Amino acid sequence: MKITFLGHAGLYLEFDSYSIVVDPFISGNEKAKEKVNMDELNPDFILVTHAHQDHILDVSAIAKKSDATIVSNYEIAMYFQAKGLKVHPMNHGGKRQFDFGTVKYTNAIHTSSFEDGTYGGQPGGFIVQTDKKCIYIAGDTSLTMDMKLIPMSYALDLTILPIGDNFTMGIDDAISASSFVECSNVLGYHFDTFGYIEIDHAEAISKFEKAGKKLHLLDIGASMTI
Repeated sequence: MKITFLGHAGLYLEFDSYSIVVDPFISGNEKAKEKVNMDELNPDFILVTHAHQDHILDVSAIAKKSDATIVSNYEIAMYFQAKGLKVHPMNHGGKRQFDFGTVKYTNAIHTSSFEDGTYGGQPGGFIVQTDKKCIYIAGDTSLTMDMKLIPMSYALDLTILPIGDNFTMGIDDAISASSFVECSNVLGYHFDTFGYIEIDHAEAISKFEKAGKKLHLLDIGASMTI
């Protein structure tokens, strides 16, 4: 599985003959819009964790171009369905088999509303499991004891955690979260986009190393393979 960091909380997953975009915020992200070419993104699915603008800004544009199916909670799915886009609604604890593997919608502690104030349902995260790899995308969340439920059912190859603090968990809580989900291979996201969530990269990597864990901090547009 190849994972490309699109900036902020945006991801592009490529495996076998399938691809998935997660929470695309590119055209409005000054740090990403010159580094990521949205025309090169042609996903089969778009996963949306919650309704905040910095996670859904480019969903419609990418979905219209690619004919991707948008997967999210019921409220977000219905919002995009009303725009004529293909959707698959889910809710917390639910799991669905797709052609590429399974997706489970997990709990997250955050808020969720569209830019106009429309209710965006409750925020969540995703576990994506193919026949080869299993990853956890936490979404915007605080540290939560619910994360301890994940390793009861899944052996993760990578956990993707917000690390920017202020709006989500920070470095120290992300280290605890990786212990909760029993995965020491961590990709950090939701950091550096704007002042509130800027981090010290060297300090973050050092703290993870001291805890016996590996933190990946990708440049925007860069990729890693698991």
